[in-house]
Amino acid sequence: MKVEIWSDVVCPWCYIGKRRFETALSRFAHADQVEVVWRSFQLDPSVPEGDVHPTLPALARTYGRSEAEMREQMTSLDALALREGLHYDLANGVSGNTLLAHQLLHLAAEQGKQDAMKERLLHAHFEEHASVFDVDALVPLAVEVGLDADEVRAALADRRFLPAVHDDIATARALGATGVPFFVVDRTYGAAGAQDPDVLLQLLERAWAANHPLTTVAPAAGCEGDSCTV
Repeated sequence: MKVEIWSDVVCPWCYIGKRRFETALSRFAHADQVEVVWRSFQLDPSVPEGDVHPTLPALARTYGRSEAEMREQMTSLDALALREGLHYDLANGVSGNTLLAHQLLHLAAEQGKQDAMKERLLHAHFEEHASVFDVDALVPLAVEVGLDADEVRAALADRRFLPAVHDDIATARALGATGVPFFVVDRTYGAAGAQDPDVLLQLLERAWAANHPLTTVAPAAGCEGDSCTV
């Protein structure tokens, strides 16, 4: 069973959604038969590549709110993230264009290290306030999860994975995703947003039941109503 998750590495709800999905997956009886694929999505592709800016004033402008109001909302989200074991400080964070990070995730997927790379990027951005927006920042993070530094630089320079990133984004739109995280199981069942683990577990169980219907064998000894057979 394949679970595809569209998300961005600067989306605070996406990191929360990752933790909640991991909780759901840990409760799923067939977790060892689930393939998880991280798909690309950009919250703000209009940000110039290489630009790094404080998140708080940018979001305040985007939503037409004061910085004080936006800080209050960010603090509330910090508290919610903490329940998932994540240590945010959103009001003091930075943001930028994530196109290079998504290309790196595709390279990591080719080498079976995509989930580790996704986790490292999210942790760097949200819990370390580190840049994940340029090659020099991304290379050491990639090396930490086992990728080769020269290969990472080459892949990000020639942009070989850029078409795959664009394909992911186009597919999200075709599937009706308007935001992230967006969970899709076997391209049939979906859930939008950082859903509660129970909801995500139900999604997994429903998809599994649909693809693995119960089969029965010849009746054996048992009881039905008031009648028993031996």
